Amino acid sequence: MGPTQKKVIVAVVALAVAIALTSYYLIQGPGRSTVTQSPVKQAITISGAGASFPAPQILEWAREFTKKTGIVVTYSSIGSGAGRAMLFNRTVVFACSDPPLDKKLYSEHQGKILQVPWILGAVVITYNVPEIPRDVSLNFTGMILALIFKGEISKWNDARIKEVNPRVAHLLPDKEIVVVHRSDSSGTTRVLTGYLNKAAPDVWGKDLVGFTIDWPIDRIGRGLGGKGNEGVAKLINTTSYSIGYVEASYALTAGMPMAKIMNRDGYFVLPTEESVMSAVENVVDKIPDSPLGDFSDVMDAMLDASGPKTYPIVTFSYVFVYSSYEDGDVAKALSDFIYYALTEGQNKLIPGYYRLPSKVVDIGLKAVNILRGGS
Repeated sequence: MGPTQKKVIVAVVALAVAIALTSYYLIQGPGRSTVTQSPVKQAITISGAGASFPAPQILEWAREFTKKTGIVVTYSSIGSGAGRAMLFNRTVVFACSDPPLDKKLYSEHQGKILQVPWILGAVVITYNVPEIPRDVSLNFTGMILALIFKGEISKWNDARIKEVNPRVAHLLPDKEIVVVHRSDSSGTTRVLTGYLNKAAPDVWGKDLVGFTIDWPIDRIGRGLGGKGNEGVAKLINTTSYSIGYVEASYALTAGMPMAKIMNRDGYFVLPTEESVMSAVENVVDKIPDSPLGDFSDVMDAMLDASGPKTYPIVTFSYVFVYSSYEDGDVAKALSDFIYYALTEGQNKLIPGYYRLPSKVVDIGLKAVNILRGGS
């Protein structure tokens, strides 16, 4: 072997050693005797359950929040009552409910549970009457709705319905009205029945106000029950001559007609940003300043509120969280999600939900600061 060949072999060996040493230090670093790999931290998941009223917006926020942070947010639309029960049993991290805690539950959980009104929406009356053009909104008063849902107005061509709908009175058919309502424990039902009681107390008594009620219409065979807002919307869409109630987003998404409801000042009004905000303005001074406060009177104060432009069936939907969680990572993820919903999330509202007033945003930001983990 000649000198030139020997030089080439030495150079190749030296290069191989250099590559090996470089690889070693890149992988292990100096001072490590074995190759070790740090454990990969699993993605954090925060689970929630409850009202179907805010579900479309929560799911939209969850998708965007996961893209932004990698934190997974799950939400089961099972109704306000079931969601509350799961939170109280610590089965989920957060729950959503349209009504806030009543005074009894507030007393039981005072200081332990934070209530944040984080979504603003409206309950709408929607219907399926083939004879009525899709671009026409039927008019209803609270009294007429109470009589329909109770079963005392049974036909679409009833004189009382025709009287408030003079333009299309001749189109209202001689057909029986089918009433579609929630079959599960529902905050939307609590909102609707609370409104009927305020608007027509002589017809719709307090015994007919609640998350679940004994529907009079069922006893006469003209009632149908659907699970969740989505279930009610589907039944109305597939049942001719039906009427029911859903959160506005469900009706808008499905292209369902929405009724004009006569407000306290005698005007027939659709849910719009202006009419919804008018209802909020009437109760802003009744909203507590802290997520630890008693919100039990806020919802009923907002229903059938005064003002010529006010839509009468408006409500907040609340997120309930504990003030303290054992898992610090979960607590941080949850507070980050609430912060996102109250800030950036207000610019990502889907049709049927409305921006929160600044006072309400401040309540939620206080909850973010209160929420703690690791204890």
